[in-house]
Amino acid sequence: MKIEVKNLTKYFGNFTALQDINLDIVEGELLALLGPSGSGKTTLLRMIAGLETVDSVDKGEILFNNIDVAKKDIKDRDIGFVFQHYALFRHMTVFENIAFGLRVKPKKQRLSNKEIEEKVTKLLKLIQLDGFASRFPWQLSGGQRQRVALARALAVEPKVLLLDEPFGALDAKVRTDLRRWLKELQEELGITTILVTHDQEEALEVANRIVVINKGKIEQIGTPEDVFHNPKNEFVINFLGNVNLFHAREIEDGANLEDITANKYLIRPHELEIVDINDSEAIIHAKVKYIQLAGSFVKVELTYLNDEKRVVLVELAHYEFSDKNIKKGDIVGIRTRKLRSFEDGAGI
Repeated sequence: MKIEVKNLTKYFGNFTALQDINLDIVEGELLALLGPSGSGKTTLLRMIAGLETVDSVDKGEILFNNIDVAKKDIKDRDIGFVFQHYALFRHMTVFENIAFGLRVKPKKQRLSNKEIEEKVTKLLKLIQLDGFASRFPWQLSGGQRQRVALARALAVEPKVLLLDEPFGALDAKVRTDLRRWLKELQEELGITTILVTHDQEEALEVANRIVVINKGKIEQIGTPEDVFHNPKNEFVINFLGNVNLFHAREIEDGANLEDITANKYLIRPHELEIVDINDSEAIIHAKVKYIQLAGSFVKVELTYLNDEKRVVLVELAHYEFSDKNIKKGDIVGIRTRKLRSFEDGAGI
């Protein structure tokens, strides 16, 4: 299913929840709506689903395969919806929860009991819970319950799958495992999927494209690589990870840089290098305060030599950290691989 959102604006009283949203969703892609709480991402998802309507004071179109569905009821949109808190029926078994949408279909569209059994059994295998059919939701882990909720949404064979913070209530390890599982499942099924999340890591890991939303407006649309490495503005770069702020007045006079044309620069920790204090391209001099192993890289926290309240965070690959033999208390230079400013396009 191809989805288009055109000039969509949504009001709640005097509050503008969404403002002039334009978005094309490609058939079969997994699109993440990413933003802080209150940004409008869930409102947009609910409008695509039909849980929020385009009222008389609102404007815009929502097209499914070129057909405007903005006024259509949710049951006529052919979507599957998965909520953060599962919304499973506690009195029903796993089997009956998944079968629910199939059993309540109009009689003419309803499958036979045998067909329902075959379909649910297939879905249980797909979500890797075959053997759990007779269990109840309270007998499952959080991750297992969310898989059941996803299978229930898929049972009716929707053209679009909508996921509202589906892993938000789970612990970190389970979230990581389910993210990978979801990405593989979505690629296998090829179903158009929209994921709402405030988790930057989640969006970067699973999405084909990311829509960054803030205060009801789209800040940037792009691939995970594009929005992370080529952010369009300060909000995007700050929201998608740690950032160091350097003021032009703080950069060492001796730094061998030709493009210091802006007042401030935003540089990610992995875009910085730790060098000898006498390096001609060092932009500041700093003291190593803290070293932390962080999985595939090493975090080094430093403070300015001339202002201990100012902190710089650098991320180094393990081999790079080992080669430099960095220790707590070392006085070093900081060199940048990239300068980035959003002041009239300044920066390199």
